[in-house]
Amino acid sequence: MLWFGAQGAAVFMPCFHSPDFDLVVDWGEGLIRVQVKTTAFWRDNRWEVSVCTHGGNQSWTGVVKLLDPSRYDYLFVLAGDGRRWLIPAPVVGGGRAIHLGGPKYAAFEIDRGEPLPAYLASLAEPA
Repeated sequence: MLWFGAQGAAVFMPCFHSPDFDLVVDWGEGLIRVQVKTTAFWRDNRWEVSVCTHGGNQSWTGVVKLLDPSRYDYLFVLAGDGRRWLIPAPVVGGGRAIHLGGPKYAAFEIDRGEPLPAYLASLAEPA
C-alpha cells in the first residue's frame, strides 16, 4: 500500500473476503486490481513465490487454486530482502510458483523497499 501511495495512487482494500485481489489502485485512469504476495523463500539464486492457494488452515479441500490472470490486473511481490516487482497478470506464469531475480521478470522489478522482518531474523546468528 505504501509503495502505491508513494507513486501517487489512491489505494483501497476490499471490505470483505476477496480471493482474487488484495488491493484496488487508482492512478486516475481507472481501477486496477492488485494481487499481493510476499516471499522469504530463496532457492537456486532466485526468490520463489507461490502463485496458488491451498485454502488455508482447516478449509483446504485438497484442491490447489492457481491465480487466474482474468481476475486481477497486476501481481505485486515483496521479497525478503526488500526487492519488489509489479508484474502484469498476463505475464505471470509458472503454475504453482514463479521465480524472481533472474532475467524473465527483470523488466518488472521496481525500486527496493525495506526487508521483511522475518527475513532479517533468519539472518541473525544464533546466540
